[in-house]
Amino acid sequence: MQQQTGGAHPRPRIETLADLIFGLSLSIGSIALIANPPKSTGEITTHILAFAYTFFVLITAWLIYTTYMSVLPIETRTVTFLNVGLLLLVAIVPYLLNGVEVASPALTPAEVSMIQNYSSQLFALDLGGILMILATFAHVISLEEKRLVAPELVTLFRNGRNRMAVLAVLTLISVAPQFWEWTLLSVPIRLYLWYPPLISYWVGRAVRPDSRTYKLA
Repeated sequence: MQQQTGGAHPRPRIETLADLIFGLSLSIGSIALIANPPKSTGEITTHILAFAYTFFVLITAWLIYTTYMSVLPIETRTVTFLNVGLLLLVAIVPYLLNGVEVASPALTPAEVSMIQNYSSQLFALDLGGILMILATFAHVISLEEKRLVAPELVTLFRNGRNRMAVLAVLTLISVAPQFWEWTLLSVPIRLYLWYPPLISYWVGRAVRPDSRTYKLA
């Protein structure tokens, strides 16, 4: 996952739309906190942590997305199609995570668990889809014959592609029912498998910034 530094280009309309959708998704996440007043001090902490996770998922995806869009030929049919798919997946992130984190008091514990299980499966598919699309963008950029970036930068995008593909597979594997049944500290294992993409980007950015940054030639 790379982050661009330097360089500027005219912003196509789809990039402006993307910024709007990412921003709305973040806003919806904060509105969900207001719409569900806490019943205890513990819920306040839980809701803030859940929102923080949503925030970091969206902001990380946005950072990578804007980097790739700075060099991708957006007018191509494939890139346009993938853009639409990515923005759809981004738009439903807050809804799916809200279904995992917020339980209706009118439901029985069994019904709550069933809904949270289903919502978490859909979110795993959603996050995996986002990662796969970003990996596809990185793959297109890494094709040397397209000459979208300087030759010395191709390896950075190939590494980003491979890294996100592996993380996407790991996230998609978490859809398996066993990962909801197996728990650690009373938390389903599935939820822990959602953290590696964030850890990979932010730790990699701190430890090896050259693997997450580049300058346009």
